[in-house]
Amino acid sequence: MGIIRKTKSVALLLDVFEKESKAIATTDLIKRFDTVLNKTTIYRVLEKLEEDGILHSFLGFNGIKWYAKCKQCVKDNHTDTHPHFQCTSCGKAECLDVTIALPEFPDREVVFSQLLLKGKCNTCLAN
Repeated sequence: MGIIRKTKSVALLLDVFEKESKAIATTDLIKRFDTVLNKTTIYRVLEKLEEDGILHSFLGFNGIKWYAKCKQCVKDNHTDTHPHFQCTSCGKAECLDVTIALPEFPDREVVFSQLLLKGKCNTCLAN
């Protein structure tokens, strides 16, 4: 991990992602830690954790940034190439455990790709 110091804010955010396997919206993290951390600190730590290959992010259908724990990424090289799914009923977002092959283009280097699938999750379908 490239973070020099494991500060209280880093420890709090890492702990959340260790305990939860789902993606978490930045707005939810801000609400969860509103009495302990300011939102600037939360954004700064999340960006650093992403730079270090610990978390990856994607934009949900409402423009909110979501973060999830990486599986095998390293600093400056995110190797998780998977789609994300967001429920249009309850808003829950998650990483889908499917690897997607990114196309290769002549005279181009793809360094980032995002695929967001929208629909209804299994919980909302059951209701």
